[in-house]
Amino acid sequence: MKIYALILLQVLVLVSPVYAGRTIEGMVKAVYDGDTLLLTTREESRLKVRLYGIDAPEARKPDKPGQPYGDVSKRTLMYKVMGRRVTAEIMDIDQYKRAVAVIRYQGKDINREMVAEGMAWAYRQYLQGAYESDYISSEAQARSRRAGLWRESNPQPPWDFRNGHKGKGKHSRHW
Repeated sequence: MKIYALILLQVLVLVSPVYAGRTIEGMVKAVYDGDTLLLTTREESRLKVRLYGIDAPEARKPDKPGQPYGDVSKRTLMYKVMGRRVTAEIMDIDQYKRAVAVIRYQGKDINREMVAEGMAWAYRQYLQGAYESDYISSEAQARSRRAGLWRESNPQPPWDFRNGHKGKGKHSRHW
């Protein structure tokens, strides 16, 4: 069964358009930051998942500084899903071979919750369809309530932060 699961994941990466919209169920085994986690399926395969349509502040790494609210965003996502069985509606596969998905726990859209609580931006560059208006509206409400990162007068978006830190630290990472 493990071999089958590994083959399935390899096929998923190679033919991502075929799997857009496919839903996978699994247990969250790790949270890397406020928009990336590790999912283990029933077949014991591991899938790194980037949350669709959101971009969270960068969490501190051993070789890189983080952003304000980066660690809080990571902890918030951990609180919501760590060790829990979730579903991942796969929307795409990104350039780093991660599944890009909407994560749901007990029917709740965790991606939208992260935006609504001020723990992430609605990532307009990649949003489409119904998610676009829902996530942008959730961000506007979080801004008006000054929730989470919106307590800052002018929070720096993660995409600007990453561009400003390319090549810095021990291990340069290209975003």
